[in-house]
Amino acid sequence: MFSLHRTLIGSAFAALLAIAGAPAEAQTSSGIPVASAPADANGGARAPYAWTDFCKRMPSECRVDTREPERIELTPKVWKMIVAMNNRINREIEPVTDEDHWGVVDRWDIPTDGKGDCEDYVLLKRKRLAEAGLPRRAMLATVVIDEENAGHAVLMIRTDRGDFILDNKRNAILPWSQTGYVYVKRESQYQTGWTSLGGAQTPTVASVQR
Repeated sequence: MFSLHRTLIGSAFAALLAIAGAPAEAQTSSGIPVASAPADANGGARAPYAWTDFCKRMPSECRVDTREPERIELTPKVWKMIVAMNNRINREIEPVTDEDHWGVVDRWDIPTDGKGDCEDYVLLKRKRLAEAGLPRRAMLATVVIDEENAGHAVLMIRTDRGDFILDNKRNAILPWSQTGYVYVKRESQYQTGWTSLGGAQTPTVASVQR
C-alpha cells in the first residue's frame, strides 16, 4: 500500500537536505520549534486493514489510555530526544516492501528484523518513544498521500507547540502543514480506531526521498 524510496547520496542529497531541513533548523534556534496550528480531526474513519490485523496480533500497541495527556509538553530535552530517535531509526531500518518482506501487499509490524516499510518505521518510532517516557496517546500513526500521489504512513506527534511529523523519507521533523502531503486519517486519541483528517492539503516542499 505504501511507497518506499531509496536514500539519495552525494551532493544532490546534501543540497536537498539543506532545503528540507531549513524550516526545522530555523524553528530550533531557541531549542524548540516555534508554535504552529495543529491538524484538526473531523469524524470517524475506517482503519487500514493491515493496522487492524496488527492490533489483533499486538493489542497492547493499539490501546488508547485516556488518562495519558493528548499532547506532549515540548521542552528542549524532549525535542532533542525526538529528533535523535527519528534519525536513529531512519538509519537503523532497511527499507523493503511488504511484498518482498512478507509476500503480501500490506502488513504492519514492529521491524524486529531490521527491515520494513513506512508504517513499520512509524510503529517502531512510537514504541521506542513511548518506552522513553512519552505518552503513546500523543503519538499517532497517520496516513497521507505523498508527493508521488501514493499512500504513505508517518508518525504525527501532538505537542503544545503544534503537530510534528516523523517521516522515514527525511530526517528533518516538520510541522504537519509544511510536509507537502495530503492528510487522510490518523489514529483516534479517544478510542481504539481512526479519525478523518478530511484530506487536508499542505503546500509542497522539497523532500529528501527514501
